[in-house]
Amino acid sequence: MTAMYPLLFKPIYKQKVWGGTRLEKLGRKLPDGNVGESWELVDLARTSASGGGGGSERSVVENGELAGSTLHELMDTAGAALMGDLKPNAFGEFPLLVKFLDANEDLSVQVHPSAAYAREHDDAFLKSEAWYVIDCEPDAVIYKGMQPGVTPAQLREALKVNTAEAVVPLLVTVAVKPGECHYLPSGTCHALGRGVLAAEVQTPSDTTFRVFDWGRTGRELHVDKAIENLTFGPCDASRYEPDATLQGQYGPIRRLVSCEYFRMDEVKLSAGFEQAVSYRQPTLWMIIAGGGAIACDGAGVTQVSEGRTVLLPPGMKGARLTLSADTTLIEVTFPQAEPVRSA
Repeated sequence: MTAMYPLLFKPIYKQKVWGGTRLEKLGRKLPDGNVGESWELVDLARTSASGGGGGSERSVVENGELAGSTLHELMDTAGAALMGDLKPNAFGEFPLLVKFLDANEDLSVQVHPSAAYAREHDDAFLKSEAWYVIDCEPDAVIYKGMQPGVTPAQLREALKVNTAEAVVPLLVTVAVKPGECHYLPSGTCHALGRGVLAAEVQTPSDTTFRVFDWGRTGRELHVDKAIENLTFGPCDASRYEPDATLQGQYGPIRRLVSCEYFRMDEVKLSAGFEQAVSYRQPTLWMIIAGGGAIACDGAGVTQVSEGRTVLLPPGMKGARLTLSADTTLIEVTFPQAEPVRSA
């Protein structure tokens, strides 16, 4: 069997009407057009036509001896060397989808399916997600939940008017800055505002019900389904957003999100840092700044750099990290303890 090593995947770029070129700040050479999303790690048997474009999306390894293999294939062939004791989701897929987002313009105001709706509809999948703000304009905002007291009837009336002046006052508007992280449970009415570059970690789904699209034409709205799934009122995600300093494997970390599906930690390390790397489950690093190299027994050295997402398999042998620059990364892991249950 091929010795395990840090896996880099070919980015999957998605053209979006609201996208731009800000991903170039992460060292990317982008295709022509408005790139809104870079799917960094994905294992979906099917996507929605209005989201991922329909069909399947499977990340493909681009480095080392396993180059050309899909993540899904490696889950079968590598087994515990890739997955450790982590199980695939109920559909046999890797249980995370990870992206970079460039909101050059406002994203649609949208809702993802509730757990109850997803159980009753074979074509809908729960999508709880978190946004880490990498960079943003000084006046950047996100929309996160509904104002207290707003009713479905009031929302419908505002949507008939179909203007920002009618709809936005019903939403909770949150000013954001780099380094902040926001968790959005499925069912939250939300939108990423213009001028935000973000890292997104989510459950593996792209089922989206658009509520309001800022007057754009030619894109489908799903008002009835959105209202059926919408959790009215402000989004109180504070129990999932500890924003607390903890002791991690490499020193102090900032715990950003802890939910039943994943955990996100911000890790900051100095140039010259060296330490062994060892996990019992696959772990993701999204390199926000800096970088270095990871050497593994029998598999050589893998360079990890700004703007890349790397999957660290538990089957790596003798893995050791050496940083060549001051580095900020988002470490994504899976809950080890009793999961937090949504209300």
